[in-house]
Amino acid sequence: QVQLVESGGGLVQAGGSLRLSCVASGRTFSNLNMGWFRQAPGKGREFVGTIRGSGTTYSADSVKGRFTISRDNPKNTVYLQMNSLKPEDTAVYYCAVGRPSPYFLTRSNEYDYWGQGTQVTVSS
Repeated sequence: QVQLVESGGGLVQAGGSLRLSCVASGRTFSNLNMGWFRQAPGKGREFVGTIRGSGTTYSADSVKGRFTISRDNPKNTVYLQMNSLKPEDTAVYYCAVGRPSPYFLTRSNEYDYWGQGTQVTVSS
C-alpha cells in the first residue's frame, strides 16, 4: 500500500509558474515509477508526465518545454515544475504510482495508487 499527498496547487496568472509536490509513503520510493496526470472539468484524466526510479522522464507533448518532472528520493518526493502556464492547464493534478515496468507508463490504468489531487487554476 502506498499513500500519496500532493500540494502546491493554486491560482496563478497565465505565464506564471507553480511547483507541485507529491510525498509518498508505504513503499521503497526510489524503486517507484511515478506519474503526473490532470483532469479538467468535463474531461478525462490526461497524462502529463512520468519519471522512473532511475530519474529518466517522459512528458506529454502538450507540456514539453514548459513542465519538468523531478524526484528527491531521500525525501520520498516527486515534483512537477510548471512554467509558462496557460489557461488550458487549469485542472486537478494527480500524482500516481505506476507498476514495475522497463517502459514509460502513460496510461492511467498502468497506475495503481493515486493522490487526492490538487487544483491548479490559470487565469487569462
